[in-house]
Amino acid sequence: MLLDAAREAAAEAVGCRPDELTFTSSGTTAVHAGVAGVLAGRRRVGRHLIVSAVEHSSVLHSADVHEREGGSVTQVAVGRTGAVEPSAYADALRPDTALACLQSANHEVGTVQPVVEVAEVCREAGVPLLVDAAQSLGWGPVEGDWSVLTASAHKWGGPSGVGLLVVRKGVRFAPQGPADERESGRAAGFENIPAVVAAAASLRAVRVEADREAVRLRELTERIRARVPRLVPDVEVVGDPERRLPGIVTFSCLYVDGETLLHELDRAGFSVSSGSSCTSSTLTPSHVLKAMGVLSEGNVRVSLPFGAAAEDVERFLEVLPGAVAGVREKLGAPVAETVVREDVLVVDSLGKRCPIPVIELAKVIGDVPVGGLVRVLSDDEAARLDIPAWCEMRGQEYVGEEPAEQGAAYLVRRVS
Repeated sequence: MLLDAAREAAAEAVGCRPDELTFTSSGTTAVHAGVAGVLAGRRRVGRHLIVSAVEHSSVLHSADVHEREGGSVTQVAVGRTGAVEPSAYADALRPDTALACLQSANHEVGTVQPVVEVAEVCREAGVPLLVDAAQSLGWGPVEGDWSVLTASAHKWGGPSGVGLLVVRKGVRFAPQGPADERESGRAAGFENIPAVVAAAASLRAVRVEADREAVRLRELTERIRARVPRLVPDVEVVGDPERRLPGIVTFSCLYVDGETLLHELDRAGFSVSSGSSCTSSTLTPSHVLKAMGVLSEGNVRVSLPFGAAAEDVERFLEVLPGAVAGVREKLGAPVAETVVREDVLVVDSLGKRCPIPVIELAKVIGDVPVGGLVRVLSDDEAARLDIPAWCEMRGQEYVGEEPAEQGAAYLVRRVS
């Protein structure tokens, strides 16, 4: 009885039938089961999968598995705001397309995707659309004629370890793995009844306050978006300025080590996240920031939960400028090893990690005449993203990348 009541409450919040909704052990499990089930159910149609370049890693990992098993994957690019163009999905569709995936909103920059328009494109082609609604479901149902939806309870303040998988009636779906009697065979194992009940109750509770809270949090995030560039020099605020989730704001700071900045903010009492490569053991920038073509170094993602206080936002804005300045001061002013070679200023940043290559570029750009070139040598993967982003911010021309004996050479032409 408790499970049935929770299913009905969750289905009402999603906007689906109760018998279309399955409880899983996590949002990631829901994604993996949803992608694999639809691909298997539509195998006769073909083995082509479409995803956006900024999907959550759970979707991209599912795509990798599909590709390794002989399927084909098309990754749809995004613009600098992080949004896809519906026409790009139309162009990617093929006669053998079995499934398309699109998040409702991005987990790193908050950009809301055009799900309604993409769902219409897919419907006309007879292709089901799977929507990862983990970030947005707490704020409201996902509009549009989608076919499959996934979500995770902890994203709306519910307990960890509960996910939702919704498969509309009429969608061909073949659960993978050994058969199980529970949850229509789509989620193996006994249901965690207390957690499921708490997940449904919390979803209903946050929905009651969602509209009013969204207005309040939008005002606070707008305050951050507007004031950070005025308080901190050399900052790029990323993500769509209007079509965005209420509580997420993301910005990147030039000449800053992201991990060091996070530690400084943590000491001041603020827990924030980052997509900078210097906070990752792989030293690879966030795939979201990379796909958007924006600056990754010194990246900060601020997430405001339900009930976040305006006083905390004000204190964050007071602390941030000093924290950034302190990190920049700690990095010092590294002396770039430069030589002039055939009217090209060469900056050797080999062996130096972000943000040092960009700092050294910024220090020497004024040493070449207008129209002159700077050739930055770097073996840091982040330079491939951050040097073009720096050129975009500074109004300089990014000429391109060349192979080098070590790493790569990035050519920048001084415009002004």
